[in-house]
Amino acid sequence: MVILRATQKVLRLLPESASDTDVSDTALGDWYVNRITLDRRPLLLLVSSKSRLSILAPARNVKTLPGRIGGMLAARLERLGIDKQLIRAEVELMNIARVGRTRDRSVTGQLVDFAKAIPCYVPVDSAGDDASLRLVEDELAHTPCLCGRSEADTIWPERDSARLLAERWSRKSGR
Repeated sequence: MVILRATQKVLRLLPESASDTDVSDTALGDWYVNRITLDRRPLLLLVSSKSRLSILAPARNVKTLPGRIGGMLAARLERLGIDKQLIRAEVELMNIARVGRTRDRSVTGQLVDFAKAIPCYVPVDSAGDDASLRLVEDELAHTPCLCGRSEADTIWPERDSARLLAERWSRKSGR
């Protein structure tokens, strides 16, 4: 099961089905989601609570997001070059998705920081199309998070996503 921790903007569009005590079973943890606007184009910004990996998607059919999150993550992880077995193991647990309120101010703050950075990463000659969203995701994957802490506690989304998935699913498949 995965928990989508939605901001107030998104909770207006998605019915709440998780409690504050529910926790995701996935390696990447809960996914925080906010609705942002880029050049008058509504987008959903999703951020993993554990790795801070981000996904950007058009804000169409928001009510279907719980059923689509697994496929969105699979596509994102494939672009990062993650092993298909690790992706499959992570996505299998995402078949059940519940929606709850945000509860970690650190991750919510990261949503805000990423939302402010996104316009800086959009190529000048793009129209905010899907290809430019992928470029923005790549830039955010290389953005250090929690930099005010020690070097060991700094999160690098791309690196830490791969590490978390390997730690969780490699030992499960190696039994």
